[in-house]
Amino acid sequence: MTRYGLVCLLATVAWSQVQNPRPGGTQENPSAQSGAAQGAQTVPNEAPAASPAAQVPPDAAVITIQGLCASSAEKAGAADCKTVITRSQFEAVVDALSPNMPRQMRRRFATDYANALIMSKRAEEMGLDKGPAFEERMRVQRLRVLSQELNKAMQDKASQVSEQQIQDYYHANVDKFVQIDVDRIYVPKTRSGKDEDEDKKPGAAEAAKTTEDSGQTMKNEADKLRARAVAGADFVKLQAEAFEVAGIKSNPPNVSLGKMRQATLPPSHASVMQLKAGQVSPVIADESGYFIYKVKSVDTLPFDQAKDEIRGTLRSQRLQQEMRSLQESTTSTLDEAYFGPELPPRALPGRPGAPLPAGKPSPPPGPK
Repeated sequence: MTRYGLVCLLATVAWSQVQNPRPGGTQENPSAQSGAAQGAQTVPNEAPAASPAAQVPPDAAVITIQGLCASSAEKAGAADCKTVITRSQFEAVVDALSPNMPRQMRRRFATDYANALIMSKRAEEMGLDKGPAFEERMRVQRLRVLSQELNKAMQDKASQVSEQQIQDYYHANVDKFVQIDVDRIYVPKTRSGKDEDEDKKPGAAEAAKTTEDSGQTMKNEADKLRARAVAGADFVKLQAEAFEVAGIKSNPPNVSLGKMRQATLPPSHASVMQLKAGQVSPVIADESGYFIYKVKSVDTLPFDQAKDEIRGTLRSQRLQQEMRSLQESTTSTLDEAYFGPELPPRALPGRPGAPLPAGKPSPPPGPK
């Protein structure tokens, strides 16, 4: 197997081992961070000790595979032939596949790398690197690696955001950084209390009438609660009454939501952002119930606190624009007589159905 084939083989191994790498550096062990922090407290002026791996010279052997010969001639001429991989050679592989690989994962990766070298050598001896099927698979692997490299290059380019561009975005979109501190009452749409005649099975018409009456009862209750909220009633008490009328025995949700922005509100609740401090919203209805907001304060997120978010937003916008431009530059057409019609997108495993719209939080606890 060629060296490129070995790199392709190990690429999946490397990326599967690395979880949540820290951009720009090696991910550190949390327990090591904690220990370092405690050490800094007890001996403030003591410099942190260098890791043992840092003391290994670049040309020192870090992986030695006895019995793995570079060629058949070497194997025949030396009974103790071996393959040696130096620190610099090993780190070149790691840097190519996963530059942010945590230090604690490198031993496992080194074992996988050595096993892959052994298996690939045996595969070459068996002639498994010959033939059209192997060449086609290598060609596809090359396409995948090139696609990954392009994606990385596009991300690097999109990440080049200047301080001035961040400031310009902030001032041009200051409304997006307005935040309101709010209390909220949630009123379920229907009652869930047990009626005296619940053991009797109602007919379809009777069940529909009961649901309609229940819904109207809760709508009327929401209007009453809103009027009392405008008059200055305590939101905690109003929320408890809403659940009592709905027949819900569980504890009501916390009325204090803290500071929220337009992006964190459901789209149908966006009108709350227009309220001034002290104002109460109209009753807002959506599929999960009725909602009443009271704005306690209004301010704007400071620029220094918004910088990282803006940088991420601009990076995402640039990356999407670059990807859109690339996709629109070409057109791919598939023959439906051969491939058949396009299938609908499948839901993610363990998540049946369509996801909630972006920015919409999960509805508060409702009737069970």
